[in-house]
Amino acid sequence: MNNFGKQIKDLRKKYQLTQIELSERAGVGLRFIRELENGKSTVRLDKVTQVLQFFGYHIEIVKRK
Repeated sequence: MNNFGKQIKDLRKKYQLTQIELSERAGVGLRFIRELENGKSTVRLDKVTQVLQFFGYHIEIVKRK
């Protein structure tokens, strides 16, 4: 999960957004963004989906090789 949080943080920085701006634009709480970026292992999937959709991404199940 920590790598996932880093990827979200990298996307946020790429679009030059603060955590506050991302939380407002994606429709989730600031605390959620902080926990997500810090790699909290238990986050709500619906909120993760909201953040990903904001950036134009989605979750997909992919079999490991």
